[in-house]
Amino acid sequence: MVRKPVVGTISKGGYLQGNVSGRLSSMGAQEAPGQEKVVLKKKITLLRGVSIIIGTIIGAGIFISPKGVLQNTGSVGMSLTVWSVCGVLSLFGALSYAELGTSIKKSGGHYTYILEVFGPLLAFVRVWVELLIIRPAATAVISLAFGRYILEPFFIQCEIPELAIKLITAVGITVVMVLNSMSVSWSARIQIFLTFCKLTAILIIIVPGVIQLIKGETEHFKDAFSGRDASLMGLPLAFYYGMYAYAGWFYLNFVTEEVDNPEKTIPLAICISMVIVTIGYVLTNVAYFTTISAEELLLSNAVAVTFAERLLGNFSLAVPIFVALSCFGSMNGGVFAVSRLFYVASREGHLPEILSMIHVRKHTPLPAVIVLHPLTMIMLFSGDLYSLLNFLSFARWLFIGLAVAGLIYLRYKRPDMHRPFKVPLFIPALFSFTCLFMVALSLYSDPFSTGIGFVITLTGVPAYYLFIIWDKKPKWFRRITDQVTRTLQIILEVVPEDSHKF
Repeated sequence: MVRKPVVGTISKGGYLQGNVSGRLSSMGAQEAPGQEKVVLKKKITLLRGVSIIIGTIIGAGIFISPKGVLQNTGSVGMSLTVWSVCGVLSLFGALSYAELGTSIKKSGGHYTYILEVFGPLLAFVRVWVELLIIRPAATAVISLAFGRYILEPFFIQCEIPELAIKLITAVGITVVMVLNSMSVSWSARIQIFLTFCKLTAILIIIVPGVIQLIKGETEHFKDAFSGRDASLMGLPLAFYYGMYAYAGWFYLNFVTEEVDNPEKTIPLAICISMVIVTIGYVLTNVAYFTTISAEELLLSNAVAVTFAERLLGNFSLAVPIFVALSCFGSMNGGVFAVSRLFYVASREGHLPEILSMIHVRKHTPLPAVIVLHPLTMIMLFSGDLYSLLNFLSFARWLFIGLAVAGLIYLRYKRPDMHRPFKVPLFIPALFSFTCLFMVALSLYSDPFSTGIGFVITLTGVPAYYLFIIWDKKPKWFRRITDQVTRTLQIILEVVPEDSHKF
């Protein structure tokens, strides 16, 4: 069958608009003249919102190595206190984002709020670092955990080959990208299923732990606050590890425009999710200490597996599978949310315009989803990802702190702004102070890594002036850019938002 050429008008920016009937109708698209607009639809319900938040917060950390908190607190009691306080602080941050998300009803999360308050330069730097380094590296790291734990039951007696881990990881990343490209509904449904898997995995640990407590196994809780005293540097670092474990509460704000009834759904989803995660995290740590001593926990590389082997016998083989599913849920939720950040940044003119286009039938931001795939693959098969994340972990807390501080600024600068959900000012004040304190701490405790991260972040400034501000680019460069955009539109079958499908 000979395909008809794609017909349409060329916009000012060089992309196709309007009639794309030739190719699309030949592929089975329904022709509904002038009826259906190509937009991202409001398909995120309360349940899906809860699953996005819980599904991205709970990754592999709580199952594998919660020892960072214990190592820096010095006692069981103090570590449990830190887990609880970090849950409350994260709730404060999430509530601040609930106010921002219901006042500024745009997708994009940190990027959108920084753009609104501090202007385009800082917002561009945020999305620049996110696209080039942070998100591909973070996706690769959580995906590697998925690959390792999905293969664990097949390599019980021997070490898992690194190549096998990377290959199965590459397959997992590709599946997530395809899923998010094909359907918002199916991506959300699978996220709900994976969230239930995560909560099941936590219950598999909590229930035996509670049974142990009922049996009187409280030996490791005696003199819970005795032990090595936390140092002046240790306690802040413990909070750093704890806050990192709770990171992910902000992802629903990345998809605000797709949330059904955001004024009610966003605050409610955030409160439900953070209560569940905080209780789950604290009880999981309590369960560990019913069976594993503080010294043994510090020696274990996978605490949940050690716990399961002692209490669950042969059923312990199920734990790595649940950890793998938990990681897959974090991968799926992260890609779903962050692709909207790139979509919004493109819409604002801060990324190539192809990233703000939507598939004509699937109604997904296809280019914004798949742009992560090659970058993540490069990260996966390149150097030390963990060092890279250490370089840039301070950037996350810096920009989150700035976004929440922006809430305080907006209260005074725009007092008449419509705020369906409003938090007491001490909540954003305390949380933004905590974020900026962690940034200062990282500068003090690891100046080399943080310095490299700072330099990488600063590369966004010349990039902003080169790609965004400089408008006298050569004609040949503009022609090539326009041609590439049109070609990608034809290949991917995408059009700008609000274009009609004929």
